[in-house]
Amino acid sequence: MSNDAALEIAERGLRSALAAGASQAEATCTIARRFSVRARDVEIDKLEQSTGRGLSLRVFVGEKGKLRRAALATTDLTGDGIELIAKRVVEAAHHVGPDPFAGLPDVGGSLDAGDLQIEADDVASRSNDEKIQDALTLEREARAFDEHIDNSNGSYVADSQVTLGFANSSGARASYRSTNASLVSSPVGRDGDAKRTASYGTAARSWAGCELPAKVARRASSRIMAMFGAAPIPTQSLPVIFERDVASAVLSDIFAAVNAANVAIQNSYLADKVGEKVGSDLVTIVDDGRLQRGMGTSPFDSEGVPTRRTVVFAGGVLKTHLFDTYYARKLGAKSTGNAAGGGIGPNNFYLEPGSIGLEELIAQTKRGLLVLSIIGFATECATGTYSRGVSGVLIENGELAKAVDGVTIASNFLTGILPGIDAVASDLRFDSGITAPSFRVAEMTISGE
Repeated sequence: MSNDAALEIAERGLRSALAAGASQAEATCTIARRFSVRARDVEIDKLEQSTGRGLSLRVFVGEKGKLRRAALATTDLTGDGIELIAKRVVEAAHHVGPDPFAGLPDVGGSLDAGDLQIEADDVASRSNDEKIQDALTLEREARAFDEHIDNSNGSYVADSQVTLGFANSSGARASYRSTNASLVSSPVGRDGDAKRTASYGTAARSWAGCELPAKVARRASSRIMAMFGAAPIPTQSLPVIFERDVASAVLSDIFAAVNAANVAIQNSYLADKVGEKVGSDLVTIVDDGRLQRGMGTSPFDSEGVPTRRTVVFAGGVLKTHLFDTYYARKLGAKSTGNAAGGGIGPNNFYLEPGSIGLEELIAQTKRGLLVLSIIGFATECATGTYSRGVSGVLIENGELAKAVDGVTIASNFLTGILPGIDAVASDLRFDSGITAPSFRVAEMTISGE
């Protein structure tokens, strides 16, 4: 569906909401064409292709400063269906208590960000047969890596083409198209009586931007082989290197702490730290909604605020939290263009990379632990306490020496992790909304034997 068609549906939804009695309203129409395939060994065991169409309406009723809000969505895009959802969402808003911070954004400005390179022709032109062959290649190459790898949790190939139209009662009208492509390999290996699993994936706005299937499969299988013979090590304190995929998970915990929704209720160890140096000089973290080809890139956020590049940490100093319109008003700030699906989300939230490769970072570590995977969820956002079960490889004299699992690492973001980042690698890749290069924390507690 064209941009004009999606925008026309959004405008129809907006008109219907205002006609039903909304004081303010916004409408978003999303048209998404998706394809996914999963292979196991030499067979395709899952194949899906769909085109989804939806309209979401967010409305406000009452007077400014006392507005009541509600939001509903529908897949019925007929004239009658749109009118019905408009009446229902306005009615629902009347049953909600007034909120002094509710309302559409006050910001103006153009929603046209120019060419962000988030739509690629090769997603539409690539045939389903080629994508099916990619999934089978992932399986074949993963198993061919080593005779001990004889099973898998599935190899996935997927893409999507999305058209979004947006309109609100403040006069904003805009639309854009975007694409995504991804491949994931998840092999299983036999390590004696133990099963070893691993996963590796690649994602980009285009198929050309993704890694080749054979490389993805080999990387996933190499992760399994690196863990053969893994066992706990004695409890001790060591430097810890987070490999880039795991580093991105650590950055997700940091995003939660700069999320203004958590800050507003003091559920963040960074709630009162703006302007303070809480990290090492190497900690520069950015949220960039205008990054070309970024997986989180868009010209505007979910409530029509233009996206932007926001420096969250600069040389360890916390510069700002991240806001949507509601929490910006509540906390006396301005939206940073991070509204997402009724909450606050990342655009392209990342730790700026260093200048050395992961191999060199390992070589510079006399003794430490390279973390390759984490399990469990044990981050206390209010205090910054961090604890995770991990597996990885022990580093001895700058070399990978012994596979490790059955241990837990622990520290605190304020007193250990952020100020303790003493090396950052150069292996950043923008394959999701939150990303990070590999980095090292000078010391963490490892609980093992």
